[in-house]
Amino acid sequence: MTTEPVSFPRRHARTQRFTLGAPRAFTVAPDASRVVFLRSGSGTDRANSLWALDLADGRERVVADPRALLGGSSESLSPEERARRERTREGGAGIVGYATDTAVELASFALSGRLFTAELRAGTARGLPVPGPVIDPRPAPDGRHVAYVAGGALRVVGAEGEGDRALAEPESEGVSYGLAEFIAAEEMDRHRGFWWAPESDRLLVARVDDTPVGQWWISDPAHPGQEPHRVRYPAAGTANADVRLFVLGLEGSRTEVVWDRARYPYLAHVHWSEAGAPLLLVQARDQRGQLYLAVDPDTGTTRMVHADEDQNWLDLFPGVPCWSPSGQLVRIEDEGGARVLAVGERPLTGAQLHVRAVLDVSDDDVLVSASAGEEAAAPETGEVHVYRVNELGVERVSQEPGVHSAVRAGGVTVLVSATLDRPGARVRVLREGRTVATVRSHAEDPGLSPRVTLTQGGARRIPCAVLMPTDYPGDTLLPVLLDPYGGPHGSRVVAAHNAHLTSQWFADQGFAVVVADGRGTPGRSPAWEKAVHHDFTVTLDDQIEALHDLAKSHPLDLDRVAIRGWSYGGYLSALAVLRRPDVFHAGIAGAPVTDWRLYDTHYTERYLGDPAAHPGVYAHSSLVTDDGLSAPAGQHRPLMIVHGLADDNVVVAHALRLSSALLAAGRPHEVLPLSGVTHMTPQEQVAENLLLLQVDFLKRSLGLARASAQ
Repeated sequence: MTTEPVSFPRRHARTQRFTLGAPRAFTVAPDASRVVFLRSGSGTDRANSLWALDLADGRERVVADPRALLGGSSESLSPEERARRERTREGGAGIVGYATDTAVELASFALSGRLFTAELRAGTARGLPVPGPVIDPRPAPDGRHVAYVAGGALRVVGAEGEGDRALAEPESEGVSYGLAEFIAAEEMDRHRGFWWAPESDRLLVARVDDTPVGQWWISDPAHPGQEPHRVRYPAAGTANADVRLFVLGLEGSRTEVVWDRARYPYLAHVHWSEAGAPLLLVQARDQRGQLYLAVDPDTGTTRMVHADEDQNWLDLFPGVPCWSPSGQLVRIEDEGGARVLAVGERPLTGAQLHVRAVLDVSDDDVLVSASAGEEAAAPETGEVHVYRVNELGVERVSQEPGVHSAVRAGGVTVLVSATLDRPGARVRVLREGRTVATVRSHAEDPGLSPRVTLTQGGARRIPCAVLMPTDYPGDTLLPVLLDPYGGPHGSRVVAAHNAHLTSQWFADQGFAVVVADGRGTPGRSPAWEKAVHHDFTVTLDDQIEALHDLAKSHPLDLDRVAIRGWSYGGYLSALAVLRRPDVFHAGIAGAPVTDWRLYDTHYTERYLGDPAAHPGVYAHSSLVTDDGLSAPAGQHRPLMIVHGLADDNVVVAHALRLSSALLAAGRPHEVLPLSGVTHMTPQEQVAENLLLLQVDFLKRSLGLARASAQ
């Protein structure tokens, strides 16, 4: 009896894009004794366990196994926890996040709504009897208490399970303590709402009042007997949640932190360490001004440490602001046309580097993630490296071409490296630049190697990836599939193997696949990112420029050009076939934003401004206005619109409004509704068949032979 081989789309879905089984979420003990991380048992196992790598002998051991802790019962998630995982695009199960004390001796995590702690040195874990469902438990720096959120209240319990109590409870419906509001989690990369004092005697706690935010309803038409789910969604131009900050003492004291919340309503970042007073980054609603504020935790008063202004907008960056051990402000700023690292008032990098994030700050240096800047000696298309920076200069830690990240403490660096020539990522533990251990991965080998060329296209030197079929002999023109994200926050042209797997699979169906990171995408220069100010349509111009330039040196059939994308890429795909049918002959728009007035405040207003003040800007970038449907009569191109009905980020109203506008304009199109699917598509059968249906649509639309896809 022979077994049919499992198709790539099914394996891609089953392994969650070949991420299951890969180690992640590393923490290094400050005494350099161990590295803590999460990893599932195999490349198809969704349930993560908590692991520790002992650096003395290189042995890996399980600290907490979710199946053992739950006694074999199935995992149950609260609506609040499901929402948190949707914001972080978390598709795993089991232990998906954890926090530790300063010594990395005690870890805490939530599992099926219950609070668990693990003694990392002993390797034992247990549940604590507290009210639930528990969200985001975090040990105090000294490991004697654990704070957590349950029922909208910020609670604290002794590490042995004693003395559980609420430090702040919601006064009314719509109020919560200790949680990040939707806009912070979705757009500011702030996923937490409370921070321990380094002395472990009090906490900074966010109070969120969602009642000013408009109510939307997410329903499942496939199950008409179920009530719609109510969400608070801050659409562009409407009210945000009211966010305040309090210092709560373990003994019951409560002091409000005071700043000009009317002018700077966004609480973007909070940092509290032994190196200085609590540090806040607060932003104006238009994001063109922001303040760095030091907090007096005894009185709640604040003083300005630094202020930034920009005529377009100010970006937020991982790891900053923070204090250096000597008490200097560490930040990333746009200076002289470059994105630089600044310590105190002095920039330590220049236009050779484009700094992306601060990874660690020590007495000797700052560890950063960066890509090559506009004045780099040579282009490094798709590469991201780790650098050590201090007043003496810059030293690159990662060497091989690829995409690298790192975690560091106690003189030990965990370097995670993805390259084009091998699947997944390699994790090495370094001490003084020498590898002392590696962390194993259980991820599956994709069985597919991208035939990819990283290059640049057009006068703007747009970063591009070109993928050809594995067995392409090179003697004929190929139909073209553009496969972009192409907008803010997302780069797809990266020097990493697994990032190109889906594009290669499409190439193996008979396409030349082009991926282009045009203006608006991150990683090149501030001016490059801010070129989309008040006009998202320039992102389409760059896709066309890259396509036409690459056709001069690659076998691209410009008479058969299609485009596909998800989220911003879905918007870009619909924009392409509606605005430029002379270039594009078919498009697939997955979860597209079609009317920017329906997208959230912090993202949309950053780029397009206030819709009441700039209605023309919104109309020009919209797909459902006369501007959006402005293609010449008779040039209608096939368009497939795909949308999850349970999506609470880009709600299905976007797809329905576009479909209605197309129908009213007499433009043929197809709509594929995905029942029960959110902005992610984690369901295995849905994810697999979605790829197969896209290939069928593309071949049908371009007049290609429709052989079965594998």
